[in-house]
Amino acid sequence: MDEMISLGAKLRQHARFQPNAPAVSSGAETVSYAELHRRTNRIARGLAALGVKHGDLVTLGLSNSIGFVEACYAIWKLGATPQPVSFRLPKGELEQIMELAKTPIVIADFKHEIDRPLVGVAEIAAMSDDDSDLPDATAPISKAPTSGGSTGRPKLILAGQPGVTFKETPEIGGWRMTPNDIAVLPAPLYHNAGFGMMMAAMSQGCHLVVMPRFDPEATLAEIEKRRATWVYVVPTMMNRIWRLPDATREKYDLSSLETLWHLAAPCPAFLKEAFIRWIGPEKVMELYAGTEAQAVTIITGAEWLEHRGSVGRVTLGEMKAVGEDGRDLGPREVGEIYMRRPEGAPPTYQYRGATAKVMEGGWESLGDIGWFDEDGYLYLADRRTDMILVGGSNVYPAEIEAALEEHPAVQSVAVIGLPDEDLGNRIHAIVQARGTVTPEDLKAHLADRLVSYKQPRSYEFVDEPLRDDAGKVRRSALRDARLKDTGTKTGAAA
Repeated sequence: MDEMISLGAKLRQHARFQPNAPAVSSGAETVSYAELHRRTNRIARGLAALGVKHGDLVTLGLSNSIGFVEACYAIWKLGATPQPVSFRLPKGELEQIMELAKTPIVIADFKHEIDRPLVGVAEIAAMSDDDSDLPDATAPISKAPTSGGSTGRPKLILAGQPGVTFKETPEIGGWRMTPNDIAVLPAPLYHNAGFGMMMAAMSQGCHLVVMPRFDPEATLAEIEKRRATWVYVVPTMMNRIWRLPDATREKYDLSSLETLWHLAAPCPAFLKEAFIRWIGPEKVMELYAGTEAQAVTIITGAEWLEHRGSVGRVTLGEMKAVGEDGRDLGPREVGEIYMRRPEGAPPTYQYRGATAKVMEGGWESLGDIGWFDEDGYLYLADRRTDMILVGGSNVYPAEIEAALEEHPAVQSVAVIGLPDEDLGNRIHAIVQARGTVTPEDLKAHLADRLVSYKQPRSYEFVDEPLRDDAGKVRRSALRDARLKDTGTKTGAAA
Protein backbone atom coordinates (compact mmCIF):
# COMPACT_ATOMS: atom_id res chain seq x y z
CA MET A 1 0.00 0.00 0.00
CA ASP A 2 1.27 3.50 -0.83
CA GLU A 3 2.65 5.35 2.18
CA MET A 4 0.68 8.39 3.29
CA ILE A 5 1.95 11.52 5.03
CA SER A 6 0.23 14.57 6.49
CA LEU A 7 -0.65 17.49 4.25
CA GLY A 8 1.74 19.68 6.21
CA ALA A 9 4.57 17.16 5.76
CA LYS A 10 3.86 17.07 2.01
CA LEU A 11 4.22 20.85 1.80
CA ARG A 12 7.51 20.58 3.72
CA GLN A 13 8.63 17.95 1.20
CA HIS A 14 7.81 20.20 -1.76
CA ALA A 15 9.64 23.09 -0.06
CA ARG A 16 12.73 20.90 0.27
CA PHE A 17 12.81 19.42 -3.23
CA GLN A 18 11.43 22.32 -5.31
CA PRO A 19 11.87 25.38 -3.06
CA ASN A 20 11.80 27.97 -5.84
CA ALA A 21 8.98 26.44 -7.88
CA PRO A 22 5.83 28.57 -7.98
CA ALA A 23 3.18 27.20 -5.62
CA VAL A 24 0.30 29.68 -5.75
CA SER A 25 -0.32 32.77 -7.84
CA SER A 26 -3.14 35.28 -7.62
CA GLY A 27 -3.09 38.40 -9.73
CA ALA A 28 0.45 39.78 -9.80
CA GLU A 29 1.59 37.91 -6.67
CA THR A 30 3.26 34.48 -6.64
CA VAL A 31 4.65 32.53 -3.69
CA SER A 32 7.12 29.66 -4.04
CA TYR A 33 6.79 26.34 -2.21
CA ALA A 34 9.55 27.38 0.22
CA GLU A 35 7.83 30.69 0.94
CA LEU A 36 4.44 29.01 1.39
CA HIS A 37 5.92 26.49 3.81
CA ARG A 38 7.68 29.10 5.96
CA ARG A 39 4.75 31.50 6.01
CA THR A 40 2.26 28.80 6.97
CA ASN A 41 4.55 27.79 9.86
CA ARG A 42 4.20 31.35 11.19
CA ILE A 43 0.45 31.44 10.65
CA ALA A 44 0.08 28.07 12.40
CA ARG A 45 1.84 29.45 15.46
CA GLY A 46 -0.46 32.47 15.40
CA LEU A 47 -3.49 30.18 15.24
CA ALA A 48 -2.17 28.16 18.17
CA ALA A 49 -1.83 31.38 20.16
CA LEU A 50 -5.50 32.09 19.39
CA GLY A 51 -6.50 28.72 20.84
CA VAL A 52 -6.69 26.48 17.76
CA LYS A 53 -5.73 22.92 18.68
CA HIS A 54 -5.58 19.43 17.18
CA GLY A 55 -9.00 18.18 16.04
CA ASP A 56 -10.69 21.61 15.91
CA LEU A 57 -12.85 22.70 12.99
CA VAL A 58 -11.80 26.23 12.02
CA THR A 59 -14.33 28.32 10.06
CA LEU A 60 -12.74 30.07 7.11
CA GLY A 61 -14.65 32.76 5.18
CA LEU A 62 -12.15 34.17 2.68
CA SER A 63 -12.44 34.97 -1.00
CA ASN A 64 -10.08 33.32 -3.50
CA SER A 65 -6.56 34.37 -2.62
CA ILE A 66 -3.12 33.14 -1.65
CA GLY A 67 -4.22 33.84 1.93
CA PHE A 68 -6.98 31.22 1.60
CA VAL A 69 -4.41 28.52 0.73
CA GLU A 70 -2.06 29.73 3.48
CA ALA A 71 -4.81 29.57 6.09
CA CYS A 72 -5.70 26.00 5.11
CA TYR A 73 -2.14 24.73 5.38
CA ALA A 74 -1.59 26.52 8.68
CA ILE A 75 -4.74 24.86 10.04
CA TRP A 76 -3.63 21.43 8.77
CA LYS A 77 -0.18 21.86 10.31
CA LEU A 78 -1.86 22.02 13.73
CA GLY A 79 -3.87 18.87 13.01
CA ALA A 80 -7.05 20.95 12.72
CA THR A 81 -9.63 21.05 9.92
CA PRO A 82 -10.46 23.92 7.54
CA GLN A 83 -14.22 24.54 7.54
CA PRO A 84 -14.76 26.80 4.48
CA VAL A 85 -17.78 29.06 4.05
CA SER A 86 -18.73 31.74 1.53
CA PHE A 87 -17.05 35.10 2.07
CA ARG A 88 -20.50 36.62 1.45
CA LEU A 89 -22.20 34.63 4.21
CA PRO A 90 -24.86 36.59 6.15
CA LYS A 91 -24.48 36.78 9.90
CA GLY A 92 -27.42 34.51 10.72
CA GLU A 93 -26.14 31.64 8.60
CA LEU A 94 -22.58 32.17 9.85
CA GLU A 95 -23.76 31.85 13.44
CA GLN A 96 -25.58 28.59 12.69
CA ILE A 97 -22.43 27.17 11.08
CA MET A 98 -20.17 28.40 13.90
CA GLU A 99 -22.41 26.59 16.37
CA LEU A 100 -22.25 23.35 14.35
CA ALA A 101 -18.48 23.62 13.87
CA LYS A 102 -17.73 24.76 17.44
CA THR A 103 -14.97 26.80 15.83
CA PRO A 104 -12.65 28.62 18.27
CA ILE A 105 -12.13 31.51 15.82
CA VAL A 106 -13.33 32.71 12.40
CA ILE A 107 -10.73 33.59 9.76
CA ALA A 108 -12.48 36.09 7.50
CA ASP A 109 -12.93 39.71 6.51
CA PHE A 110 -16.55 39.79 7.68
CA LYS A 111 -17.88 42.95 9.31
CA HIS A 112 -20.22 40.85 11.48
CA GLU A 113 -20.09 41.16 15.24
CA ILE A 114 -19.74 37.60 16.54
CA ASP A 115 -19.02 35.97 19.89
CA ARG A 116 -15.49 34.76 19.10
CA PRO A 117 -12.30 36.17 17.51
CA LEU A 118 -12.70 37.31 13.89
CA VAL A 119 -9.25 37.62 12.32
CA GLY A 120 -7.55 37.97 8.94
CA VAL A 121 -4.58 35.99 7.67
CA ALA A 122 -2.12 38.92 7.79
CA GLU A 123 -3.16 39.64 11.37
CA ILE A 124 -2.52 36.01 12.35
CA ALA A 125 0.84 35.92 10.53
CA ALA A 126 1.97 39.01 12.42
CA MET A 127 1.54 37.17 15.73
CA SER A 128 4.70 35.09 15.22
CA ASP A 129 8.05 35.57 13.50
CA ASP A 130 9.08 31.94 13.98
CA ASP A 131 8.90 30.19 10.60
CA SER A 132 10.76 27.02 11.64
CA ASP A 133 9.11 23.62 11.21
CA LEU A 134 6.43 22.51 13.64
CA PRO A 135 5.97 19.00 15.03
CA ASP A 136 4.17 16.90 12.44
CA ALA A 137 0.40 16.65 12.95
CA THR A 138 -2.41 15.03 10.98
CA ALA A 139 -5.94 16.40 10.96
CA PRO A 140 -8.44 13.59 11.77
CA ILE A 141 -10.79 15.21 9.19
CA SER A 142 -9.31 16.74 6.03
CA LYS A 143 -12.14 19.23 5.33
CA ALA A 144 -15.62 20.16 6.51
CA PRO A 145 -17.53 22.05 3.80
CA THR A 146 -21.10 23.20 4.30
CA SER A 147 -24.26 22.55 2.34
CA GLY A 148 -27.56 24.36 2.56
CA GLY A 149 -29.17 21.66 0.49
CA SER A 150 -32.80 21.98 -0.49
CA THR A 151 -33.94 22.90 3.01
CA GLY A 152 -31.83 26.03 3.25
CA ARG A 153 -30.62 24.99 6.71
CA PRO A 154 -26.84 24.59 6.77
CA LYS A 155 -25.18 21.31 7.57
CA LEU A 156 -21.51 20.34 7.76
CA ILE A 157 -20.17 17.48 5.67
CA LEU A 158 -17.15 16.14 7.52
CA ALA A 159 -14.81 14.27 5.17
CA GLY A 160 -14.23 10.62 6.00
CA GLN A 161 -10.53 10.79 5.19
CA PRO A 162 -7.88 12.45 7.41
CA GLY A 163 -5.56 15.22 6.24
CA VAL A 164 -3.09 13.01 4.41
CA THR A 165 -1.75 12.49 0.90
CA PHE A 166 0.71 10.23 -0.91
CA LYS A 167 4.33 10.48 0.21
CA GLU A 168 5.48 9.58 -3.32
CA THR A 169 3.80 12.00 -5.73
CA PRO A 170 2.02 9.99 -8.45
CA GLU A 171 2.72 10.79 -12.08
CA ILE A 172 -0.98 11.51 -12.54
CA GLY A 173 -3.07 12.26 -9.47
CA GLY A 174 -6.68 13.13 -8.85
CA TRP A 175 -8.43 15.36 -11.37
CA ARG A 176 -5.88 14.26 -14.02
CA MET A 177 -3.30 16.57 -12.45
CA THR A 178 0.43 16.08 -12.89
CA PRO A 179 3.32 17.75 -11.02
CA ASN A 180 4.03 19.79 -14.17
CA ASP A 181 0.53 21.22 -14.49
CA ILE A 182 -0.33 24.90 -14.37
CA ALA A 183 -3.87 24.85 -12.97
CA VAL A 184 -6.23 27.83 -13.20
CA LEU A 185 -9.06 27.99 -10.65
CA PRO A 186 -11.59 30.80 -11.22
CA ALA A 187 -14.22 28.90 -9.21
CA PRO A 188 -14.63 29.58 -5.47
CA LEU A 189 -12.28 27.72 -3.15
CA TYR A 190 -14.91 27.68 -0.40
CA HIS A 191 -17.03 25.31 -2.48
CA ASN A 192 -16.19 21.62 -2.13
CA ALA A 193 -15.08 21.04 -5.73
CA GLY A 194 -12.74 24.03 -5.84
CA PHE A 195 -11.43 23.20 -2.38
CA GLY A 196 -10.68 19.60 -3.33
CA MET A 197 -8.94 20.70 -6.51
CA MET A 198 -6.80 23.14 -4.52
CA MET A 199 -5.79 20.25 -2.23
CA ALA A 200 -4.97 18.06 -5.24
CA ALA A 201 -2.89 20.76 -6.96
CA MET A 202 -0.85 21.45 -3.85
CA SER A 203 -0.33 17.76 -3.11
CA GLN A 204 0.89 17.17 -6.66
CA GLY A 205 3.26 20.12 -6.37
CA CYS A 206 1.98 21.89 -9.45
CA HIS A 207 1.48 25.64 -9.97
CA LEU A 208 -1.98 26.74 -8.80
CA VAL A 209 -3.33 30.00 -10.24
CA VAL A 210 -6.21 31.27 -8.11
CA MET A 211 -8.37 33.96 -9.68
CA PRO A 212 -9.78 36.43 -7.10
CA ARG A 213 -13.10 36.47 -8.94
CA PHE A 214 -14.50 35.02 -12.13
CA ASP A 215 -14.60 37.17 -15.23
CA PRO A 216 -15.19 35.42 -18.57
CA GLU A 217 -12.62 37.25 -20.66
CA ALA A 218 -10.10 37.50 -17.80
CA THR A 219 -10.26 33.70 -17.43
CA LEU A 220 -9.33 33.21 -21.08
CA ALA A 221 -6.57 35.81 -20.73
CA GLU A 222 -5.19 34.03 -17.66
CA ILE A 223 -5.10 30.68 -19.46
CA GLU A 224 -3.20 32.24 -22.38
CA LYS A 225 -0.83 34.25 -20.18
CA ARG A 226 0.09 31.35 -17.88
CA ARG A 227 0.09 28.73 -20.66
CA ALA A 228 -2.26 26.88 -18.35
CA THR A 229 -2.69 23.15 -18.88
CA TRP A 230 -5.68 22.62 -16.58
CA VAL A 231 -8.81 24.61 -15.66
CA TYR A 232 -12.00 24.10 -13.68
CA VAL A 233 -15.20 26.00 -14.47
CA VAL A 234 -18.86 25.56 -13.57
CA PRO A 235 -21.61 25.66 -16.23
CA THR A 236 -22.58 29.25 -15.33
CA MET A 237 -19.01 30.31 -16.13
CA MET A 238 -19.03 28.27 -19.33
CA ASN A 239 -22.22 30.04 -20.41
CA ARG A 240 -20.73 33.49 -19.78
CA ILE A 241 -17.57 32.59 -21.66
CA TRP A 242 -19.60 31.25 -24.59
CA ARG A 243 -21.75 34.40 -24.69
CA LEU A 244 -18.69 36.60 -25.24
CA PRO A 245 -18.53 38.03 -28.78
CA ASP A 246 -16.94 35.44 -31.08
CA ALA A 247 -14.07 37.80 -31.89
CA THR A 248 -13.31 38.26 -28.18
CA ARG A 249 -13.41 34.55 -27.38
CA GLU A 250 -11.39 33.50 -30.40
CA LYS A 251 -8.53 35.95 -29.92
CA TYR A 252 -7.16 33.97 -26.95
CA ASP A 253 -4.80 31.05 -27.46
CA LEU A 254 -6.00 28.11 -25.35
CA SER A 255 -3.84 25.50 -27.10
CA SER A 256 -1.89 24.81 -23.89
CA LEU A 257 -5.02 23.39 -22.20
CA GLU A 258 -4.99 19.63 -21.69
CA THR A 259 -7.90 19.28 -19.26
CA LEU A 260 -11.08 21.27 -18.60
CA TRP A 261 -13.30 19.99 -15.79
CA HIS A 262 -16.87 21.07 -15.17
CA LEU A 263 -19.21 19.88 -12.42
CA ALA A 264 -21.29 21.22 -9.48
CA ALA A 265 -24.43 21.95 -11.57
CA PRO A 266 -26.23 20.62 -14.66
CA CYS A 267 -24.70 21.72 -17.97
CA PRO A 268 -27.16 22.47 -20.83
CA ALA A 269 -26.53 20.13 -23.75
CA PHE A 270 -26.01 22.94 -26.28
CA LEU A 271 -23.31 24.46 -24.06
CA LYS A 272 -21.57 21.16 -23.39
CA GLU A 273 -21.42 20.37 -27.09
CA ALA A 274 -20.12 23.87 -27.89
CA PHE A 275 -17.22 23.43 -25.46
CA ILE A 276 -16.42 19.93 -26.70
CA ARG A 277 -16.20 21.23 -30.28
CA TRP A 278 -14.14 24.23 -29.15
CA ILE A 279 -11.74 22.77 -26.58
CA GLY A 280 -11.62 19.15 -27.78
CA PRO A 281 -13.54 15.97 -26.88
CA GLU A 282 -10.66 14.35 -24.95
CA LYS A 283 -10.01 17.50 -22.90
CA VAL A 284 -13.53 18.23 -21.61
CA MET A 285 -14.22 16.19 -18.47
CA GLU A 286 -17.30 15.99 -16.24
CA LEU A 287 -17.74 14.37 -12.84
CA TYR A 288 -20.90 13.69 -10.86
CA ALA A 289 -20.86 12.99 -7.13
CA GLY A 290 -21.96 14.61 -3.92
CA THR A 291 -19.65 16.24 -1.44
CA GLU A 292 -20.37 13.02 0.47
CA ALA A 293 -18.37 11.10 -2.20
CA GLN A 294 -19.97 7.67 -1.71
CA ALA A 295 -19.76 7.03 -5.46
CA VAL A 296 -18.60 8.88 -8.57
CA THR A 297 -19.34 8.96 -12.29
CA ILE A 298 -16.97 10.44 -14.89
CA ILE A 299 -17.45 11.11 -18.60
CA THR A 300 -15.13 12.43 -21.30
CA GLY A 301 -16.30 14.72 -24.06
CA ALA A 302 -15.85 11.91 -26.59
CA GLU A 303 -18.10 9.60 -24.56
CA TRP A 304 -20.66 12.39 -24.14
CA LEU A 305 -21.00 12.77 -27.90
CA GLU A 306 -22.03 9.10 -27.98
CA HIS A 307 -24.25 9.43 -24.88
CA ARG A 308 -25.58 12.97 -25.16
CA GLY A 309 -26.81 14.34 -21.84
CA SER A 310 -25.13 11.71 -19.66
CA VAL A 311 -22.90 12.42 -16.65
CA GLY A 312 -20.98 9.19 -17.21
CA ARG A 313 -20.49 5.70 -15.86
CA VAL A 314 -19.70 4.80 -12.27
CA THR A 315 -15.93 4.78 -11.63
CA LEU A 316 -16.01 4.52 -7.83
CA GLY A 317 -18.56 2.82 -5.59
CA GLU A 318 -22.02 1.81 -6.84
CA MET A 319 -25.15 3.61 -8.03
CA LYS A 320 -28.66 2.46 -8.94
CA ALA A 321 -32.07 3.95 -9.74
CA VAL A 322 -34.86 3.08 -7.28
CA GLY A 323 -38.60 3.43 -7.84
CA GLU A 324 -41.08 4.96 -5.40
CA ASP A 325 -42.08 1.42 -4.42
CA GLY A 326 -38.47 0.67 -3.40
CA ARG A 327 -37.66 -1.69 -6.28
CA ASP A 328 -34.47 -1.47 -8.34
CA LEU A 329 -35.22 -0.05 -11.79
CA GLY A 330 -34.00 -1.26 -15.15
CA PRO A 331 -32.48 0.71 -18.03
CA ARG A 332 -34.33 3.93 -18.96
CA GLU A 333 -36.64 3.76 -15.92
CA VAL A 334 -36.58 7.06 -14.01
CA GLY A 335 -36.13 6.91 -10.25
CA GLU A 336 -34.20 8.22 -7.28
CA ILE A 337 -30.44 7.65 -7.50
CA TYR A 338 -28.97 5.73 -4.58
CA MET A 339 -25.24 5.37 -3.97
CA ARG A 340 -23.06 3.02 -1.96
CA ARG A 341 -19.38 3.30 -1.14
CA PRO A 342 -17.01 0.53 -2.30
CA GLU A 343 -17.29 -2.69 -0.31
CA GLY A 344 -15.00 -2.66 2.70
CA ALA A 345 -14.24 1.07 2.36
CA PRO A 346 -14.54 3.27 5.47
CA PRO A 347 -17.32 5.91 5.61
CA THR A 348 -16.60 8.77 3.20
CA TYR A 349 -18.30 11.45 5.28
CA GLN A 350 -20.29 12.30 8.39
CA TYR A 351 -23.06 14.89 8.63
CA ARG A 352 -23.26 17.41 11.42
CA GLY A 353 -26.66 19.08 11.50
CA ALA A 354 -28.49 16.59 9.26
CA THR A 355 -29.31 12.90 8.88
CA ALA A 356 -28.47 10.83 5.81
CA LYS A 357 -31.26 9.21 3.80
CA VAL A 358 -30.27 5.54 4.00
CA MET A 359 -31.84 2.38 2.58
CA GLU A 360 -31.16 -1.18 3.68
CA GLY A 361 -27.79 -2.45 2.50
CA GLY A 362 -25.94 0.84 3.03
CA TRP A 363 -27.48 2.62 0.03
CA GLU A 364 -27.78 6.41 0.41
CA SER A 365 -29.59 9.11 -1.60
CA LEU A 366 -28.70 12.75 -2.16
CA GLY A 367 -32.18 13.33 -3.61
CA ASP A 368 -31.23 13.28 -7.29
CA ILE A 369 -33.57 11.78 -9.89
CA GLY A 370 -32.29 10.01 -13.00
CA TRP A 371 -31.93 6.85 -15.06
CA PHE A 372 -29.28 4.59 -16.59
CA ASP A 373 -29.06 3.51 -20.21
CA GLU A 374 -28.24 -0.02 -21.37
CA ASP A 375 -24.50 0.75 -21.31
CA GLY A 376 -24.57 1.92 -17.69
CA TYR A 377 -24.39 5.67 -18.42
CA LEU A 378 -26.27 7.84 -15.91
CA TYR A 379 -28.63 10.66 -16.94
CA LEU A 380 -29.88 13.08 -14.28
CA ALA A 381 -33.25 14.81 -14.21
CA ASP A 382 -33.14 16.96 -11.07
CA ARG A 383 -33.41 16.90 -7.31
CA ARG A 384 -36.56 15.27 -5.92
CA THR A 385 -37.05 18.33 -3.69
CA ASP A 386 -36.95 20.63 -6.75
CA MET A 387 -39.42 18.58 -8.79
CA ILE A 388 -42.68 20.40 -9.63
CA LEU A 389 -45.92 18.43 -9.84
CA VAL A 390 -48.04 20.08 -12.55
CA GLY A 391 -51.49 18.59 -13.18
CA GLY A 392 -50.20 15.17 -12.11
CA SER A 393 -47.05 15.33 -14.27
CA ASN A 394 -43.51 15.48 -12.87
CA VAL A 395 -41.60 18.49 -14.17
CA TYR A 396 -37.88 19.02 -13.51
CA PRO A 397 -36.66 22.65 -13.41
CA ALA A 398 -33.19 21.88 -14.80
CA GLU A 399 -34.67 20.80 -18.13
CA ILE A 400 -36.60 24.07 -18.49
CA GLU A 401 -33.63 26.16 -17.34
CA ALA A 402 -31.39 24.49 -19.92
CA ALA A 403 -33.87 25.27 -22.70
CA LEU A 404 -34.23 28.91 -21.63
CA GLU A 405 -30.45 29.38 -21.36
CA GLU A 406 -30.16 28.63 -25.07
CA HIS A 407 -31.80 32.02 -25.72
CA PRO A 408 -29.00 34.55 -26.37
CA ALA A 409 -30.63 37.21 -24.15
CA VAL A 410 -30.78 34.95 -21.08
CA GLN A 411 -27.82 35.24 -18.72
CA SER A 412 -29.13 32.96 -15.97
CA VAL A 413 -32.47 31.50 -14.99
CA ALA A 414 -34.12 29.66 -12.10
CA VAL A 415 -37.40 27.79 -12.45
CA ILE A 416 -39.70 27.17 -9.48
CA GLY A 417 -43.24 26.00 -8.84
CA LEU A 418 -45.84 28.34 -7.36
CA PRO A 419 -49.28 27.27 -6.08
CA ASP A 420 -52.05 27.06 -8.68
CA GLU A 421 -55.69 26.28 -7.92
CA ASP A 422 -56.19 24.40 -11.18
CA LEU A 423 -52.90 22.56 -11.75
CA GLY A 424 -51.61 22.29 -8.18
CA ASN A 425 -48.47 24.15 -9.23
CA ARG A 426 -47.62 26.46 -12.09
CA ILE A 427 -44.15 26.88 -13.51
CA HIS A 428 -42.57 30.28 -12.83
CA ALA A 429 -39.31 31.35 -14.49
CA ILE A 430 -37.05 33.94 -12.85
CA VAL A 431 -34.75 35.37 -15.53
CA GLN A 432 -31.61 37.49 -15.40
CA ALA A 433 -31.40 38.91 -18.91
CA ARG A 434 -28.39 40.30 -20.76
CA GLY A 435 -30.53 42.50 -23.02
CA THR A 436 -34.13 43.27 -23.84
CA VAL A 437 -36.33 40.20 -23.83
CA THR A 438 -40.04 39.71 -23.15
CA PRO A 439 -42.14 36.77 -21.91
CA GLU A 440 -43.50 36.49 -25.46
CA ASP A 441 -39.94 36.13 -26.82
CA LEU A 442 -39.18 33.35 -24.38
CA LYS A 443 -42.50 31.60 -24.98
CA ALA A 444 -41.78 31.57 -28.71
CA HIS A 445 -38.28 30.28 -28.03
CA LEU A 446 -39.65 27.34 -26.00
CA ALA A 447 -42.51 26.49 -28.36
CA ASP A 448 -40.59 23.79 -30.24
CA ARG A 449 -38.27 22.86 -27.38
CA LEU A 450 -40.60 21.81 -24.56
CA VAL A 451 -43.97 20.12 -24.34
CA SER A 452 -46.68 22.61 -23.35
CA TYR A 453 -47.11 21.47 -19.71
CA LYS A 454 -43.39 22.10 -19.09
CA GLN A 455 -43.51 25.68 -20.34
CA PRO A 456 -43.55 28.50 -17.74
CA ARG A 457 -46.91 30.13 -17.09
CA SER A 458 -45.24 33.26 -15.72
CA TYR A 459 -41.95 35.10 -15.98
CA GLU A 460 -40.11 37.47 -13.69
CA PHE A 461 -37.06 39.52 -14.65
CA VAL A 462 -34.35 40.36 -12.11
CA ASP A 463 -31.01 42.17 -12.20
CA GLU A 464 -29.05 40.06 -9.73
CA PRO A 465 -27.36 36.70 -10.54
CA LEU A 466 -29.49 33.68 -9.69
CA ARG A 467 -26.62 31.29 -9.10
CA ASP A 468 -23.74 31.68 -6.68
CA ASP A 469 -20.05 31.61 -7.60
CA ALA A 470 -20.11 27.82 -7.55
CA GLY A 471 -23.01 27.66 -10.01
CA LYS A 472 -25.53 26.60 -7.36
CA VAL A 473 -29.10 27.87 -7.16
CA ARG A 474 -31.31 27.65 -4.06
CA ARG A 475 -34.72 27.18 -5.61
CA SER A 476 -36.44 26.61 -2.26
CA ALA A 477 -35.27 30.01 -0.99
CA LEU A 478 -36.41 31.72 -4.21
CA ARG A 479 -39.79 30.04 -3.93
CA ASP A 480 -40.21 30.96 -0.24
CA ALA A 481 -39.39 34.61 -0.97
CA ARG A 482 -42.09 34.79 -3.64
CA LEU A 483 -44.70 33.05 -1.54
CA LYS A 484 -44.23 35.71 1.15
CA ASP A 485 -45.20 38.43 -1.28
CA THR A 486 -47.16 36.68 -4.01
CA GLY A 487 -48.92 39.80 -5.20
CA THR A 488 -45.75 41.58 -6.36
CA LYS A 489 -43.31 38.77 -6.99
CA THR A 490 -44.98 36.48 -9.47
CA GLY A 491 -44.20 38.59 -12.52
CA ALA A 492 -45.83 38.73 -15.93
CA ALA A 493 -47.96 35.85 -17.14
CA ALA A 494 -46.85 34.31 -20.41
